[in-house]
Amino acid sequence: MTTATTARILAFAGSSRKASWNRKVLDVAAAGARDAGAEVTVANLADYDMPIYNADWHAEHGVPKAMRELRALMMAANGLLIASPEYNTSITPLLKNTIDWLSQDVDGDSGYAPFTGKVGGLMGASNGQFGTMRALPHVSHILANLGVLMLPVVAVPAVAKAFDDTGTMTNERVKQRLTELGARLARTIAKLG
Repeated sequence: MTTATTARILAFAGSSRKASWNRKVLDVAAAGARDAGAEVTVANLADYDMPIYNADWHAEHGVPKAMRELRALMMAANGLLIASPEYNTSITPLLKNTIDWLSQDVDGDSGYAPFTGKVGGLMGASNGQFGTMRALPHVSHILANLGVLMLPVVAVPAVAKAFDDTGTMTNERVKQRLTELGARLARTIAKLG
């Protein structure tokens, strides 16, 4: 008899803004994953100090300690839940820089190791009418190229209207889509286990 694999998900948003909408929608999706039986670790990229990726700096100093710590969290996970803001119709510098550092070889382990074989759930939120839909394909392509099996994305437009003044999501349709993304991620990992 085979037992289902437990989904161990690392969740983070590509924003370090204190009142980040993307961290708020990430929390909704993470709750959906937990309700579906996943273990979810939420990381705040503001806690992982890193310079802008530069090959010369990398050659001289190696991979920063903070990136090694985040990489260890990724290596322990079998799924990724990422919320990506949109800057000028593309990926944020913080998220791109994080991926660039995490995809470097470390102590003989391939830069693909934190990504390969993972299942990824991707969402994004903005106050614009497209809700990061222009950026999400860029992020999805980068992650898929690194070996992540990507689920369909969820874009949240007009995000400020989806929450009340206390920070509670009041748009039930959007909440359902985000909750289902987290749950689907957990179920997919368990099935593929």
